[in-house]
Amino acid sequence: MRKAPRKPRTVRRAQLKAPLHTKSKFVSAHLSEGLRRKYGKRSLRIRPGDTVKVMRGDYKGIQGKIQKVFPKDGFVTIEGLTREKARGDTVPVKVHASNLQIVSLNLDDKVRKRKLEGE
Repeated sequence: MRKAPRKPRTVRRAQLKAPLHTKSKFVSAHLSEGLRRKYGKRSLRIRPGDTVKVMRGDYKGIQGKIQKVFPKDGFVTIEGLTREKARGDTVPVKVHASNLQIVSLNLDDKVRKRKLEGE
């Protein structure tokens, strides 16, 4: 028997009300072609230190390292990606993880490295 499609409202509410350990799964992005072939995976969770490329939006095409990840919102900040506020201050731009592509990975964490190469 086929499942009935869920209402978009219900899906959005479930994502907003999800616990943090589940929300961290939403902060993932596709891997570049080379990484996809190397590790045999399509996407991974984003971590600080990973180099990403912006694929959508006003900042399309810009590459940089991840500075900070905000799992509650699903956004990240990228090194060198800032904008100027009206009063002259510069602030980092938050980009949604779904609009990014991972170009190179931060493999300082031995567990992450072992998981990628072992699985």
